[in-house]
Amino acid sequence: MWAELRKWAEQAGEGWRERRAQQCVGEENWVDSRTVYIGHREPPPGTDAYIVQNYPDNRIVSSKYTFWNFIPKNLFEQFRRIANFYFLIIFLVQLIIDTPTSPVTSGLPLFFVITVTAIKQGYEDWLRHKADNAVNRCPVHVIQGGKVVQKQSRKLQVGDIVMTKENETFPCDMVFLSSSSDDGTCFVTTASLDGESSTKTYQAVQDTKALRTEAEVDTLNATIECEQPQPDLYNFVGRINIYHETEEPIARPLGSENVLLRGATLKNTQSIYGVAIYTGMETKMALNYQSKSQKRSAVEKSMNMFLIVYLCILISKALITTILKFTWQSDSVRDEPWFNMKTQAERQRNKFLSSFTDFLAFMVLFNYIIPVSMYVTVEMQKFLGSYFISWDEEMFDNEICEGPIVNTSDLNEELGQVEYVFTDKTGTLTENNMEFIECCIDGHVHVQHSISNGQSFYSNAAIDFIDAPVGIADQERKELFFRALCLCHTVQVKREDETDYQKQHQDGRSSVYISSSPDEIALVEGVKRLGFTFLQVKDNFMELENPEAEIERYELLQILNFDSVRRRMSVIIRSVTGEIILFCKGADLSIFPRVKAGKLDLVRQRVQQNAVEGLRTLCVAYKVLTSEEYDSVHALLQNAKLALQERDRKLAEAYDLIESDLDLLGATAVEDRLQDKAAETVEALQKAGMKVWVLTGDKMETAAATCYACKLFRRSTQLFELTTKRIEEQSLHDVLFDLNRTIIRQSGSLPRDTYSGFSQHDLHDYGLIIDGTTLSLIMKPAENGSSSNYKDLFLEICRNCSGVLCCRMAPLQKAQIVKLIKSSKEHPITLAIGDGANDVSMILEAHVGIGILGKEGRQAARNSDYCIPKFKHLKKLLLVHGHYYYIRIAQLVQYFFYKNVCFIFPQFLYQFFCGFSQQPLYDTAYLTLYNISFTSLPILLYSLMEQHVSIDTLRRNPSLYRDVAKNSLLSWKSFIYWTCLGVFDAVVFFFGAYFIFDNSTMTSNGQMFGNWTFGTLVFTVLVFTVTLKLALDTHNWTWVNHFVIWGSLLFYIIFSFLWGGIIWPFLNYQRMYYVFMQMLSTGPAWLGIILLITISLLPDVVKKVLCRQLWPTATQKLQDILRQSKKDRVSEFSPLAPPPSSTYTNNIYRSHQQSKSISADSRKVTHTYWAEDDYCNNPSLFDYSGNHYPSNARCIFVPSGLETTV
Repeated sequence: MWAELRKWAEQAGEGWRERRAQQCVGEENWVDSRTVYIGHREPPPGTDAYIVQNYPDNRIVSSKYTFWNFIPKNLFEQFRRIANFYFLIIFLVQLIIDTPTSPVTSGLPLFFVITVTAIKQGYEDWLRHKADNAVNRCPVHVIQGGKVVQKQSRKLQVGDIVMTKENETFPCDMVFLSSSSDDGTCFVTTASLDGESSTKTYQAVQDTKALRTEAEVDTLNATIECEQPQPDLYNFVGRINIYHETEEPIARPLGSENVLLRGATLKNTQSIYGVAIYTGMETKMALNYQSKSQKRSAVEKSMNMFLIVYLCILISKALITTILKFTWQSDSVRDEPWFNMKTQAERQRNKFLSSFTDFLAFMVLFNYIIPVSMYVTVEMQKFLGSYFISWDEEMFDNEICEGPIVNTSDLNEELGQVEYVFTDKTGTLTENNMEFIECCIDGHVHVQHSISNGQSFYSNAAIDFIDAPVGIADQERKELFFRALCLCHTVQVKREDETDYQKQHQDGRSSVYISSSPDEIALVEGVKRLGFTFLQVKDNFMELENPEAEIERYELLQILNFDSVRRRMSVIIRSVTGEIILFCKGADLSIFPRVKAGKLDLVRQRVQQNAVEGLRTLCVAYKVLTSEEYDSVHALLQNAKLALQERDRKLAEAYDLIESDLDLLGATAVEDRLQDKAAETVEALQKAGMKVWVLTGDKMETAAATCYACKLFRRSTQLFELTTKRIEEQSLHDVLFDLNRTIIRQSGSLPRDTYSGFSQHDLHDYGLIIDGTTLSLIMKPAENGSSSNYKDLFLEICRNCSGVLCCRMAPLQKAQIVKLIKSSKEHPITLAIGDGANDVSMILEAHVGIGILGKEGRQAARNSDYCIPKFKHLKKLLLVHGHYYYIRIAQLVQYFFYKNVCFIFPQFLYQFFCGFSQQPLYDTAYLTLYNISFTSLPILLYSLMEQHVSIDTLRRNPSLYRDVAKNSLLSWKSFIYWTCLGVFDAVVFFFGAYFIFDNSTMTSNGQMFGNWTFGTLVFTVLVFTVTLKLALDTHNWTWVNHFVIWGSLLFYIIFSFLWGGIIWPFLNYQRMYYVFMQMLSTGPAWLGIILLITISLLPDVVKKVLCRQLWPTATQKLQDILRQSKKDRVSEFSPLAPPPSSTYTNNIYRSHQQSKSISADSRKVTHTYWAEDDYCNNPSLFDYSGNHYPSNARCIFVPSGLETTV
């Protein structure tokens, strides 16, 4: 193997030298790389050719508009929305042809919406311009001519050497050259980039860290070859070529640890020097301005479908009236009455063109059936409603001093429709706060403190928990294992208190361990308590203190960093004796196949036992390298690190060759405790009808133990495995068919829950465990290129399981699982929740992505739709906020369509009584203000504040979530009901007013009401009916609701008095003058208004009463219980008068036989009353003595005694 490695290293080195010899025709011509000349110095002659670069300056532009393009660009963006464009077309039609309504009726609402939106967006963009100018004009310090020169940030250029002082923000993306620290490190916070508040350590380039002054830095002659700008904050590929006059150029690799990003802040370091490589809009921060792909909620899709239906209704109405008008006018007497003769031009007009014009006119007349203001109201409801999540104090976490964050308000209602929850394990279900438990060395277990047979064992006492050979472990191998734990990590030691994962030394020293992984912190601290203390890394030497208090120093030669694909990391160190050792630690599946020596069976046995107990395990191995072998390793790694293209692949291949033929030392076990109330949350989600899947990269035994702890699996759960081990024993096809037959046969005859699909029988509780390898086989396409039929079988099996655990999952496989469920035939709504970068793919794939503000960075939070501090907050987010949001917006959408049907259908009926002349029924002012003023605020306030049941009720009764599942409130059945209700009310409005007016003199002087009075009466009944309909649907009455609902009606009355009581000079007509007052001055009008409102509301009320009595939902049953409890409320534990006899009891709660057992000396009864709904919903009730009471018992009467009644 080593001969192969040396040969590959020599070939790679020769290839690299050949490329370096080609000055201008090699990598400099790659389109995906750039060359940066540090300090704008030309390279020495004979090296690289100097190519003049043209990169953008450092100006940041976050604004969308300029002064010149604001109006056209903003109008273009707004009219891209279908609703706005539709009303623009209607407005243009009104301008072009002779339409029955004024263009103002369509133009004014459209103008209002466009203007308000433009003002809002213009103001926001002005604020962005202001912020951009403040950033672009801030001073920065640049090294020129060996001196520090101050210039504005926007004038910074690629290649400038920048000096940044403590607590200053980096003005651009820079390669870190040197710092004021002796070891060439600096500490940086990146909170403004990724939200991580921890202090990170960055390393200067090894060959430039000695440059401490401005003059020394200015003498540097070097070039940087790096990739073109890309938005990934955590990856960077490049190399620096340092030129000397007498020596060959030196090439050093550059990675993300050498790059300081714009927006990060320098901490605890006096100053640093760096060279600008990306500026302005090419910085990683600017490239991350781009928003994620837009997600659309189920409600929005339903809304668009309903809109299409109403558009078809609109076209049908216009078509019907156009045909009927043509039929009506076919009679010359009707077409040309004596008082309205046509001109010669009108007689010669083309009939087709005339019919088309009539069609457009009817479209304009009926266009109000499409609610333009609904989109504005929905946007306002989503935007304002999202603040209720941010303001929720119960979801604020005092530990991290953060609350929930809403990254998008477009999916609020989707939180109430979730059917599948995909959750990560580590850091999501668990705390990600690791505690070292034990280590196993060659089959012998070492714990830091244990009690066995009554005796305490401290420090590194060896305790045999498994069958092992007689005798203790070899002392040298034990110490080698502890040294491996002390050296194989990336932990930094720092004297600071404001860091993540900080752990103060127990001996009083103030230094703390910091790392990006809490596992490493736990291991370093655990081995410290076993006698070996990691001290620091200084000048590329790692120092540790052994049990004899001696300081040992090891030269750090190489670090083979951890990645989620290999799932291991290694270090290569050199001892003071010159011995070169590679230490490797990682997951058991990534270490065991690479082991050629060591007690593999004993260690594997202990690892499996720890995994069953829910502990996280890591295996530790090593091998000794000769000088020749290390030279080959060094050359191989150096060539891979210097590659600008496919660096990750080349490094992975190099790591694979190096980390082989290992000697297994042992394994460690750390505990990751379950988060507070995680089990309660999972149980509540399952009761709400959601399927919960755990997707993790951990081993099966560890993940299964966590699933039992969080109640995803119960002891009664029958588990099925789809793992590699079983696939090796039986083909995948047979395993899937056997599982499918078993589950379907046993559960097929059982009643199924409508929404969750769970069996309602407790005897058949199935769980499924699948690993990543088996999932890859299931997802693999068939040979003919089509999708494998295994997916359907797999989905059928999962559909009948109460919980699913997917272990050994790669990040991409998590996203594949989510996508598989999303694309199934039911198309369920999915939610993914995680806390780490490996969860980002599934968070972006799911309908709703939730990020945990955890300890694995903020990548998940940054890419999510919502962020919550802890997993337990998911319960309230879905069961309370999601439930409320869906109820509110569903009512909003249906109500808008309902009130517009009520509004425009009388106009359609009116055409049958006016000869299809396109005569409007309502006045222009009423047409314009109906949706804008008269009926807009009540529904907006309803959609923000409605609570059909209390927050505590929703939280304590998760099953209420099922009442709104499957988008039930926006189903076609519900939509048709609301539409038919609107048509019925419209018919009542029109024909009720028609029969009241028919052949009757209404005023005292014998005058008849005219068409405008008729239309005003219909409109008055309309406004009052739709507003009172909303009042009847309101459960949560506050002073705001009262003010808005009754205020809207009062505003309509005042407006009508003013509109008809004053002669307005700017109007060319006064048709509404005194109409409203004259209408209200007659008794029949008052009678008609009251009677028609009552008749219109009556069917809906009757329907609700009948449905509530005959087919009540779970929510309605609970509302009745709560209403009864308020009616009969008494204080708890109220003593009652002595009963007439000792046998007194209520037969609802106790049988007659039980009552006879009551003591004859009992003269007092305790009346226990449950006022809270969560007690009364239990399946059964017991007192302290174990007596049973039925679930519907709200009150229990028992005699007084020594035992207190529960």
